[in-house]
Amino acid sequence: MSARATLAVPAGNQLGEGVLWCVREQALYWTDIAAAQLWRHHPAEGTTRRWPMPERLAAIALCEAEGWLLLALASRLAFFHPGRNELRELHRIDTSAGTRANDGACDRQGRFVFGMLHEPAQGPKQAVGRFHRLHADLSLETLPLPPAAIANGIAFSPDGSTMYFCDSQQKVLQRCDYGNTLGPAMPFADLRGEDGEPDGSAVDAEGGVWNARWGATRVVRYLPDGREDIHLSTPTTQPTRPAFGGPGLTTLFVTSAHDGMDAATRTHDPHAGDLFAFVPGVAGLPEPRFAGNPDALPPR
Repeated sequence: MSARATLAVPAGNQLGEGVLWCVREQALYWTDIAAAQLWRHHPAEGTTRRWPMPERLAAIALCEAEGWLLLALASRLAFFHPGRNELRELHRIDTSAGTRANDGACDRQGRFVFGMLHEPAQGPKQAVGRFHRLHADLSLETLPLPPAAIANGIAFSPDGSTMYFCDSQQKVLQRCDYGNTLGPAMPFADLRGEDGEPDGSAVDAEGGVWNARWGATRVVRYLPDGREDIHLSTPTTQPTRPAFGGPGLTTLFVTSAHDGMDAATRTHDPHAGDLFAFVPGVAGLPEPRFAGNPDALPPR
C-alpha cells in the first residue's frame, strides 16, 4: 500500500518526538526534546502553540484528570496543566549512569511506562538505561526488562496484554507478555542488516505495530506476528514517532528531526523536523490516559 504524506505543521523541530492525539481537545501534542518545548496543534483551527520547559522534555502522556498532562523530562517526572501553565514535580529520576528519560507511553491500564537513553561524556552509548513504570498511586517501579542504550518504541497491544519496546541501537523490536508482572523479552521484528534504526511506535485498532525508522525515510507497519505489512515513505530521512489522530483516528501523524544534520544535509532534506500526516487506510485507538491524580501533589 502507498499513502502520500502531507505537511501538517512546518515545525522545523531539532528533535521532534512523543506525538499523541487528544480526543477531548481534538489536538496533537508533541515535544521538541532538544529545544525543551511542548507543542500543541489544533488541525481544525490551524493553530499551533508551544510552551518552554525547565529542561528537555522526552515524552508526554494524557491524563484522566481534565486539562493535565504527564511529562517525562530529562531528569524528572511532572504534571503540567497547559491552560494554567502550571508544573507540579512528581519524581526525580535516577540519572547517575549518565542517562536521561527518553520514549514513554501509557498502558491500557492507565500506568505510564518510560525508558532511558545513555548520554556518555565520551565514547559510544552503553546499554545502562532501565525501563520504569509509574502507577496510578504515583509509585515508581523499575521493570525487569533488559537495559537499553536508547530505550524506544514503547507501545501496547489493543487488549493491553503485550508490550512492544526496543533498544534502537540493537535494531531489534521486542515484545513481552504484559500485566502486573512481565513475561520475558522476545524478538518481534529483527531490523539488523536494514537501513536505519527503530524509533517510536504506535498500535492500530487491528493490532498492527507502526514503527518510525530513523535514518531510513519510512514508517513500517508490522502485523501482530511480526511480519512487515506496509511501508510509508516520509519526506525526510529521520522520522521519529507515529500517532493516530483526527476524526475517526484515521490519520497517521509522524514527527521528525534534523538532529545531527549539518547545513549541507539540511539543504537536501528541507522538511527535516516537520510534522507529517498520512491516511493509511487503517484506524487507530484512543490514546490511553494516566490514571493518577495531579491533586495528590501540592502546587509549586
